[in-house]
Amino acid sequence: MKTYSYRIDGADYDVTIQSISGQKAKVEVNGLAFEVEMQGSELTEDKLPDTVAAEHDRPVTPQNAAEAPKPAEASAVSASGSGEGTPVKAPLPGVVTKVNVTVGQQVKRGEAVLVLEAMKMENNIAAEQDGEVTGICVKPGDSVLEGAVLLTIK
Repeated sequence: MKTYSYRIDGADYDVTIQSISGQKAKVEVNGLAFEVEMQGSELTEDKLPDTVAAEHDRPVTPQNAAEAPKPAEASAVSASGSGEGTPVKAPLPGVVTKVNVTVGQQVKRGEAVLVLEAMKMENNIAAEQDGEVTGICVKPGDSVLEGAVLLTIK
């Protein structure tokens, strides 16, 4: 079992390869289990790299995309990006349906700052503190994994 860290479109992912059998691998991405079918080549556990530290910040391109595990529809960073402050993280995987705030807006603890659809239910994601929204990392339509940073409040 090997663990790797990736940054894809500004979002951090911890990937643990549980097992590999032929072209199928069982992996865990930020705590969520996936079964991945690899295209074009077989990979065995003895051929896994020992470290990916040098490639951690390498952008994913069409040439190296096959090398990086792809979490199911990872969140993308919007133009505002993440700012300084306390991150508001996704409590479960889902799809962002509405962002109720803008960068610079003052929010109160408990205020619904974002709506996340998961398992056909809308979940209001609340601010965990009073403060100013310093960054928004997602936009409506983005799929996020549990633990993904949605926005920051300072």
